Amino acid sequence: MHSLVEPNAWVVLRLPSDTLKILQVAPNTIVSLGKYGTFSSNLLLGRPYNKTYELLDRAPGQKDSDLRIVPASELHADTIAEEQAAACTSNGAGKDGNVTIGSDGVEFQLVGENGEVIMRSNRETIDDAAQQTLSMEEIEELKREGTGAGKDLIAKLMASHLGIEQKTAFSLAKYKLLKTKKYLRRFTVLPVDVPMLIKWVMDEKDASKIMDMREEMCALVGSWANVHFAEKVDGAVGGRWLVVDETGGLLVAALAERMGILHHTSPSSDASNRSQAPEGEQGTEAEEESTKPTHHDQPLATSNTITLIHNNAQPNLSLLKYFSYDPTTTTPPHPNHPLATHLHPISWLQLVSPSEDTTYSTSIAPLSPTSLSALKSGRRGTYYRKLRRHNRVKSIVDSTLAGGFDGLVVASHIDPVSILRHTIPLLRGGAQIAIYSPTIESLVKLSDTQDQNQQMLTQTTWPGDDDFPLNPTLLLNTAVQSARIREWQVLPGRTHPVMTGRGGAEGYLFTGIRVIPARGRVAARGKFAKKKADKIGKSVEIKEGVDDGVVQNGAELQVDVVGGKRELGEDEMSPTKRVKLAEEGEREI
Repeated sequence: MHSLVEPNAWVVLRLPSDTLKILQVAPNTIVSLGKYGTFSSNLLLGRPYNKTYELLDRAPGQKDSDLRIVPASELHADTIAEEQAAACTSNGAGKDGNVTIGSDGVEFQLVGENGEVIMRSNRETIDDAAQQTLSMEEIEELKREGTGAGKDLIAKLMASHLGIEQKTAFSLAKYKLLKTKKYLRRFTVLPVDVPMLIKWVMDEKDASKIMDMREEMCALVGSWANVHFAEKVDGAVGGRWLVVDETGGLLVAALAERMGILHHTSPSSDASNRSQAPEGEQGTEAEEESTKPTHHDQPLATSNTITLIHNNAQPNLSLLKYFSYDPTTTTPPHPNHPLATHLHPISWLQLVSPSEDTTYSTSIAPLSPTSLSALKSGRRGTYYRKLRRHNRVKSIVDSTLAGGFDGLVVASHIDPVSILRHTIPLLRGGAQIAIYSPTIESLVKLSDTQDQNQQMLTQTTWPGDDDFPLNPTLLLNTAVQSARIREWQVLPGRTHPVMTGRGGAEGYLFTGIRVIPARGRVAARGKFAKKKADKIGKSVEIKEGVDDGVVQNGAELQVDVVGGKRELGEDEMSPTKRVKLAEEGEREI
């Protein structure tokens, strides 16, 4: 993620009312914040994130406002005043009446126009419209004047309140915060990441578009699926995850962020890297770029990839545009985006029955250079476009059907049983499985199909039935879980969950591990070295034993594994069982 605001980048503006607004910072445009005012987008370019700006008063003849960076000392002025007042009180200072401390021990000051500190007590506060001496016409006039970025209006509202001295420290802070959110012209620039995008969709948009997937559930999905950065090492292909996403691309973005392929490389860093290269290498690179063919796609990545299974002709990845990736456009803003080569979309038709897909099954006949030169530019471009699409689809389908994926991540309304029926064979042994659902019913049904018993474990083939459509021996350590982070109000005597917290679907997660069951009878055989029977009876003594059928000094031990249980040798038996066998031997003698 970049530290500075770049041209055409998507950013989040947090307004004083805690409302989130996502916009694209295009150069030479005007950004409108509604009642707060307007400003030029060029004032944000090249500035760092997480800075708070204040819209200044417009100069005469100026249409838009200028911006001022609010320092941290001004942002946390109330907190600093509280800490200083508490320190003065603990040291015995403040007895001259310059500092007012409420009976609850919390310090809040309000200084009038003449410099005196307005007093208040702990008596009951009477909230009435008549307590405010300013009329609506006067307030509207102050709003139109807009001096002091709203700070003057807030100060006059509080100074003209007749019951301000009756408010407690808590009620005064609440009143001041309410007026600040309503009138102060400030905003904070934040980067667009997955948690911020989830919060924006949940609060400002339709949460059902992302299946009510909260931030904590999104994090659990990535953790249980063991999604991480994994490149090809010593020729071994790794880091390939199979994904079914119906959240508009939110799940793909969360996994790509864990894999380090969500954010594109900054153009400024690419230019600096080229400028640091020697002059000879720069000339070589320029010649290579000039000699590159026009119709050329970057080769698909073979490791650290996401294979996305979707229902339609094109996957729904609308939320990925906030990360500068849009697969639907013909002119992408960042053609070298990592997702262009690391995200492999494949439809269910291409996965289940690839021969019925026309793009995969219909090959493009190669044309000779003479035939290509005879074609018009439009037909030649169409030929190259079809050829590139066919080669890309064929490469993705063939690599997907080869299997060997490291994990499966699902967030879909489709029945998970039908999804696993086609995706489990594509996973390698030990692959992690994580399936998210806003409701628990479909996951409970899936969990019931994993009820294993001894008869199922001994079957070499799985015919399938209505109760167990999936082979239960293919998944291990299955579980259904849920988690929810609740915001609490922590105050003396008033500690409780926030009553205005958002409801909605709870969200549940099915987890499991893909295993490869053993086929046939598992046995490790050896030979016993028999000796003479001792006084106890017909017991066999092995001087030097072995483990698991490995020969040591001429002695071997036979261990049979039947039905998942191991038959113990005589040295591994309990004393009680050994005595019982000895008594049986004496009776036989």
